Amino acid sequence: MCGIFGLLAKEGASLSYKDASSITNTLFQLSESRGKESAGLAIKNSCNNTIGVLKESVPASALVKSNAYGTFFRNNLQSCFNSNKVATHFSIIAHARLVTNGTQDDNANNQPVIVKGAVGVHNGIICNIEELWQEHQALDRKYEVDTELLIKLVRSKIKGETPVNEAVEQVFDEIEGTASTAILFEDYNHMALATNCGSLYCLTNAKKDVFIFSSEKLILDDLVEKLSLESVLGKVTIDWVPPGRGYLLDEATLEYQEFNVHPDLPVVPLQIEATDAKYIIADHSSKSKGQPATLNTKADAYYESMFEDNVEAINNLKRCSRCLLPETFPFIEYDQEGVCSYCHSYEKLEFKGVEALKAAVAPHRKNNGEPDCIVTLSGGRDSCYVLHYFVNELGMNPVSYTYDWGMVTDLARRNQARMCGKLGVEHIVISADINKKRSNIRKNVNAWLKRPSLGTIPLFMAGDKQYFYYANMLQKRYKTPLVIMGENMLETTNFKSGFCGIRPKFGTDHTFSLSSKDKMKMLWFYGKEYIFNPSYLNSSMYDTMHAFFTYYFLDKNHLNMFDFIHWDEKTVEDTLLGGYNWELSPDTTTTWRIGDGTAAFYNYIYYNVAGFSEFDTFRSNQIREGVLDREEALRLVNQENRPRYESFKWYCDTVGLDMEKTIKTINEIPKMYKSGLLINA
Repeated sequence: MCGIFGLLAKEGASLSYKDASSITNTLFQLSESRGKESAGLAIKNSCNNTIGVLKESVPASALVKSNAYGTFFRNNLQSCFNSNKVATHFSIIAHARLVTNGTQDDNANNQPVIVKGAVGVHNGIICNIEELWQEHQALDRKYEVDTELLIKLVRSKIKGETPVNEAVEQVFDEIEGTASTAILFEDYNHMALATNCGSLYCLTNAKKDVFIFSSEKLILDDLVEKLSLESVLGKVTIDWVPPGRGYLLDEATLEYQEFNVHPDLPVVPLQIEATDAKYIIADHSSKSKGQPATLNTKADAYYESMFEDNVEAINNLKRCSRCLLPETFPFIEYDQEGVCSYCHSYEKLEFKGVEALKAAVAPHRKNNGEPDCIVTLSGGRDSCYVLHYFVNELGMNPVSYTYDWGMVTDLARRNQARMCGKLGVEHIVISADINKKRSNIRKNVNAWLKRPSLGTIPLFMAGDKQYFYYANMLQKRYKTPLVIMGENMLETTNFKSGFCGIRPKFGTDHTFSLSSKDKMKMLWFYGKEYIFNPSYLNSSMYDTMHAFFTYYFLDKNHLNMFDFIHWDEKTVEDTLLGGYNWELSPDTTTTWRIGDGTAAFYNYIYYNVAGFSEFDTFRSNQIREGVLDREEALRLVNQENRPRYESFKWYCDTVGLDMEKTIKTINEIPKMYKSGLLINA
């Protein structure tokens, strides 16, 4: 999720103030890839016994360029240096935030988070946050962010006879989700550093007088290279903090005691003495804006009533007698028995088998604890199941990867955290400039509303296709050819390119497979749409072009697990719900597409205008595979195609769309099942 990092130096370290500034600034810039919505740092200065905190709702790159940052850094750190050496020890912890809970507009939610007696940073998501607040009602909740509870719980347990390391271990035993954290205390000269998922790496030099930590090894690798760090610190070593492990780091000596935070590992008894110094937290953050406004239930009821219910008319459509595809489906034809051309052309999936999968991954397996593969993790059911399978069934040691482009829902993020926390898997999140991405979506949707076309709906999702680009980048950086995907071939949706005038090519391997001729045809289709609707000529153009190239031309040397094993819906759902407390969406009965913030929006358009959605194609493919009968499939799609108000509203609010105008415009589009606007007419 977010990026955390820190720099600690003991007295006498051969480190100048300029070096400390360069290291911190560079770590901020490198960590920004994990979150661009806010940034902050805390500096514990042993010279004047203070902890200074600065945080703002701006990207890290903007923060380090600000005058406020420069002044803060000098005021809180410069006194720790004498000539080119550290005069008195200091500790810095910092954070580049990807917002998961607690709006960044309320600066109290940004990190480092300050509580009485401690200040800390946290990377991850605590999924059982509401249950824990209920259980610990003696703790006063002030903010929305889950980090507050994490630090308050640790702090509250230390008040008794419990030593720091046992307090951290007890808290990690209570939380569900992922947590990598660093905590500074007012009254202890030790920093607590711990992780339950392994998203934590430490850099030390031979003299052991400087200690640097970060969420990713690649960040530390880049730091060493960019700053020629070994010319400053001497030979350095980068070590991984494994899942379920913690360090209690003496800030004065940089000696650390190792302890366990995993419930299945034994508790290591440690004890530290309290210091006499009383640290004063100087909060330089901007004024808190308080809790967000509550929902307007009257407005909700009004907007929800605007959704159309055309089920009766849609159910009167002619459908394939074997699957569910209606007569409005692009390029569909029926024979005398009413069986559609898609059923006639369908080729049943063939699987290479479990033994072939084991043979494919065996050459990459590492037994030294290092990552041996990258598993792409969207937070949806298929990718979560793939992560489970590679860890528990194949015994691999993966790193999970997510590209967050602003439409990954909080529910998906929580499910990612549940999986990585329980499996002890490092989670690398590459975050886009989310505000810019959402602005581009808004511009394209507003352009689309001026001239609605079912063929240009994929423009709403153009911003997510860099997912493939960054997967390839990580593949090179981690020097592993093994990148795992969970592409379920039953989810193939020919109709999206069909609405661009491209006939389906049956038997293709992937959703991104198009012939050169069809790629040119698609470019021609979009070119005409841009000419007739100049509103598409906006700042999203780069995203759109990059998405087209990435999706259709970029090499994708990935292993798809479902090319080897049969995808079974019941097995997937039973595994996730039973083994990981996987969360469902309250506004739908399905487990599919609940982590994708765009799906409820575009599926309402497809269903309302054309009389079908992705669910119809998915269930039809299940019928063709013989795993679902037609009657049950029809019952399911009638449930799954119901408008998802909460998700639709989230999309409009998040992107910044006028919800009333948006729903009205969609509802005014001529219905293909009422006006005879069939794609083949």
